[in-house]
Amino acid sequence: MSKQPGTGPQGPNQWDKKQEAWSARFNEPMSELVKRYTASVFFDKRLALFDIQGSLAHATMLCECQIISPQDLQAIQKGMAHIQKEIAADQFEWQLDLEDVHLNIERRLTELAGEAGKKLHTGRSRNDQVATDIRLFLRHETDAIVQLITELMCALATQAEQHHNVVMPGFTHLQVAQPITFGHHLMAYAEMFERDASRLADCRKRMNQLPLGAAALAGTTFAIQRERTCELLGFDAPTRNSLDSVSDRDFAIEFCSAASILMMHVSRLSEELVLWTSPRYAFIELPDRFCTGSSIMPQKKNPDVPELARGKTGRVYGHLMALLTLMKGQPLAYNKDNQEDKEPLFDTVDTLKDTLRILPRW
Repeated sequence: MSKQPGTGPQGPNQWDKKQEAWSARFNEPMSELVKRYTASVFFDKRLALFDIQGSLAHATMLCECQIISPQDLQAIQKGMAHIQKEIAADQFEWQLDLEDVHLNIERRLTELAGEAGKKLHTGRSRNDQVATDIRLFLRHETDAIVQLITELMCALATQAEQHHNVVMPGFTHLQVAQPITFGHHLMAYAEMFERDASRLADCRKRMNQLPLGAAALAGTTFAIQRERTCELLGFDAPTRNSLDSVSDRDFAIEFCSAASILMMHVSRLSEELVLWTSPRYAFIELPDRFCTGSSIMPQKKNPDVPELARGKTGRVYGHLMALLTLMKGQPLAYNKDNQEDKEPLFDTVDTLKDTLRILPRW
């Protein structure tokens, strides 16, 4: 039901439009239910430091292009340094009314830096800003995950070397087939994880393109230098089409695909660990710190960690399906649907990192 202009939950003429960055054509405030439903700040605040990183590079470029003054740049840098300290000390006040990480930081910067803070958004939109933040975040996490895979491969190689002459049965169809060594068996998983690291490295190449400068969807009339921002942020090149730049999430889907294959390999290894610890096999014994017992069956030692790793594989698969489904019906360019990309992506990263940290310690 429509309402008369100037009326709303707070009564006639009590809504301050200046509180909303996008409210110029609206006559009433957003309802509290819709505000909670559409806000992303309580999960996308995880991107805060990457948002600041991108903003500082953007501000530097604007200054070099003489779009903002050196004094403006200095004020922005000083304000952002203060905000970083507040976030690190958990003293930053995240406001639901400001919707997302970008507006929260921008509002605080404006409080600290005055008019210079308002000039930071010149030549960009939240659409290309968030696309840049996610790429910065995922590039950082991809590097960390590849390092964890390398550590896992080293752990497998160490165990393989220690057990290079320990004979065990090799299986096909889960039936005893030919004799092999335990070291040879472990190195099969090292091969799988090496391919996973290679897939993530390939994914990183396509991820490392800069969308900043595409603005809302059609670029900007300001004479910006996107190549300079690329250089400052360590991207290989700017993206080429502004419509695709703000709406593309292929890099996130590709990451989740590589993550799913990686977790499939983890699950295969976990399944073997579960089997091998069973009294029917009794090939290995896991350390007590990775197992639990039973309150009524004291003879049991349950391989909880490999079972959970096996189970978390389905969780990562689900996130891949969520992102594919999220994107399948979207017309160009940016749509609010894309707000739903972050939680599956964040959880995939966390699940991968936790699993890869614990695997070498079994």
